[in-house]
Amino acid sequence: MKIGYRTIKTALGTPIAISIAQLFGVSNVVSAGILTILCIQPSRKRSVESAVHRFFACLLAIVFSIIFFELLGYNPYTLAALLAVFIPTAVLLKIEKGIMTSTVITLNLYAFDSIKLSFIYDQLLLIIIGIGVGLLVNLYMPSLDKELKTLQQQLEDNFQIILKEITLYIREENMDWDGKEISTVSNILEEADELVERDRENHMLRDQHSFYNYFQMRKKQFDILKQMLPLVTRLPEKDNVSEEIAVYFEKLCDAVHPGNTAIIYLYELRELKEGFKKKELPKTQEEFETRASLYQLLHELEEYLKLKYQYKKSDVKSPRTRWTKKKKMEKT
Repeated sequence: MKIGYRTIKTALGTPIAISIAQLFGVSNVVSAGILTILCIQPSRKRSVESAVHRFFACLLAIVFSIIFFELLGYNPYTLAALLAVFIPTAVLLKIEKGIMTSTVITLNLYAFDSIKLSFIYDQLLLIIIGIGVGLLVNLYMPSLDKELKTLQQQLEDNFQIILKEITLYIREENMDWDGKEISTVSNILEEADELVERDRENHMLRDQHSFYNYFQMRKKQFDILKQMLPLVTRLPEKDNVSEEIAVYFEKLCDAVHPGNTAIIYLYELRELKEGFKKKELPKTQEEFETRASLYQLLHELEEYLKLKYQYKKSDVKSPRTRWTKKKKMEKT
């Protein structure tokens, strides 16, 4: 059985908070441990937000307790009325995350059966110790890079399979693909979203989050891949143009990686389009439908590659010069 970091933090933070409370001679030291447990969150950002919400909610609970208990008495009916007013107020002030924590302080004051400055001071110390220890313990967050790189590799492996299957469909060599990689990619992207969000929340001062940008780009590419599939499966027949596109898809299969070499394939795609303009026009309705589907497929491919090209700085020099020289030579 694997023990998670939150479990370890809880196991360490709770006795530390209680020990500090005992050191200061605070009453109800167990409450410090409870406050620490409630403050341990899965990310630094959530931990800070939780600490702020819980601190102000506890202060508000002390004010409400003084007013209600001193005016209406220390009985269950007063406690019910206090909570009935306090909870909506906390929600209105957008500090609802601190409701559970502040309830601990309210119950402490209720159990003491009297409002004294010394006891309120004790409660303030409990709040500072419990929330403070929880916040400090939660400052350490394990790196998620390993898990994200694993998901990245799994995603790219499945992208390669999908592109390979598209190639086979165009060549009519495999028409019984079950498409399981589509659901696999969806699951990977969903898992990556959760991890990436946690990673962003753990690095609040970063302006750039490379994994976030990467998976957002892949998510958009995946949407385009799904749009390609109906085009490929509806191809009426195979011709010489479809074979050239199949060869191009084969190249893309080997080019799925974290780097950015999309510019190379964008220019190859441009050359492919230019070559198609010189091809003999379709003669039959079926040939026309095939050619139209292939051109639509090229358009989707271009959008697919543009997403990769725009996502970060290119890893290769632009082949623009080579392509421009070729066009000039053709004109002369």
